[in-house]
Amino acid sequence: MLFLLPDIGMLGYLIGNKVGAISYNLFHHKGLAILIGAMGVYFGSHYLQLAGIMLFSHASFDRILGYGLKYEKGFKFTHLGEIGK
Repeated sequence: MLFLLPDIGMLGYLIGNKVGAISYNLFHHKGLAILIGAMGVYFGSHYLQLAGIMLFSHASFDRILGYGLKYEKGFKFTHLGEIGK
């Protein structure tokens, strides 16, 4: 169940494409996942380590499926190309 938690970032699309893209990209950015995981190691927090691992694995799985980081143009426009094309 935790694996799908980063998709909460899609709720930003209820406000608009720009907010949606920012919130989605925040929850699906691998650099942020690595930073959170490294903070977990540094501070000895198993929860932060788990959060970093879950964010990184979810973002990687999304990339495998072709869901990249979003552009402000709309949900289906990603850095990997247009979804469904």
